[in-house]
Amino acid sequence: MTDLHTLQNAHWQVGILPQTGAGIAFGRVRYSGNWLDLLRPTAEADYENSSNNSSFIMMPWANRIRDGLLKIGHQSYQLEITKDDGTARHGDVRKRPWHVAESDETHIRMTFDSRDFEDVNFPFYFSAEAIYHLEADAFIWTLSLTNEDDQPFPAGFGYHPYFVRTAQMPLLEIPTEQEFVLTDAMATGAPQPISDVVDFRQLRGLEDGVDINHLLTGRDMTKPIRLVYPQWHTELQMQADPIFKQVVVYTDMHTPSVAVEPQTNANDGFNLYEQGIAEAGVFVLQPGETASGTVRLTTQPYEGS
Repeated sequence: MTDLHTLQNAHWQVGILPQTGAGIAFGRVRYSGNWLDLLRPTAEADYENSSNNSSFIMMPWANRIRDGLLKIGHQSYQLEITKDDGTARHGDVRKRPWHVAESDETHIRMTFDSRDFEDVNFPFYFSAEAIYHLEADAFIWTLSLTNEDDQPFPAGFGYHPYFVRTAQMPLLEIPTEQEFVLTDAMATGAPQPISDVVDFRQLRGLEDGVDINHLLTGRDMTKPIRLVYPQWHTELQMQADPIFKQVVVYTDMHTPSVAVEPQTNANDGFNLYEQGIAEAGVFVLQPGETASGTVRLTTQPYEGS
C-alpha cells in the first residue's frame, strides 16, 4: 500500500508520496470553507505512477537528454532511454522510494542515496534531500543534490507540477524575456527573444485549442510566476530561487491541467553545456558539494483589474 503523508494547516492541504519519488499527490487550498484542488489531483490508483502525480521531482537532470547520450568532455555515457521518444527523460529519482527522515503535521523531510540502488540511470553517485513544509499561506519546496562520487559531474534538477485547468483556464503571468527553440521537446541552440504564443510577461489566458510545450528563460527574478483563477477569486504565486533558470510551460490536452515547471537546466541542457552555451543552466558539482533551491507557492485573493 502506498505511503501517503498529509500535511495541513489553515491554508493548505497537501499529500506527499515518499515511495513514489517524494512526489505530490494533491495540493489544495481553502475556498469558501472547502478544500479546492489547485494542483491536478492524483487518483489513488495512480499514486505509484509518478507521471500521473500532481508533481514529481526531476533529478539528477531535468527534462530530456538527446538519445540518452551523456557527454562529459572526452567521455560519453549511454543512459537508458524511454521507448516512446528515445531520450533519457526526467532523471531517475521520480520512481524510487525515498526515506522519510522526519515529519509532522506541516513538514516532511525525505532523503535519497543512489548508492542504495544498483540500477540508477546515472554514472555517478549522488544523494538528495527533499523538504516540503507549510508556513501560513505558503507551500514551500526545497530540493538539494550532493555529489557523493570521487570526481566532479554535471547535473540539474527541477519540479514538474501540474495545475488544474478550468473552463476559464487559468490566467498566466511568467516574467521571462527569452525562449529556447525546441525540436522534439529539446533545445537546439542558444535562447531567442520570446515568441508571441508564449509571451506571458503580462497576465493573460491560454488560447483555446492551442497546444503549448515551450521552454522559457531569461526570468526576471524579482517577479513571481502567477496563475490566476478568476472564478475562484484566487491567485497562486510561484517564487523560485535563481538556480531555477528555466520554466517549461506545457498544456496537457489529455487531462485538464497546465504544467509550469521550474528547472535548473534546459531541455537537453547537457549537450548545450558541452557546446559552450552559457544559458544551458547545467551546474558542475565537485566531490562533496551540494546544490539546492527552493520554490515557494503562495495564495492570495484576486479581484481582477
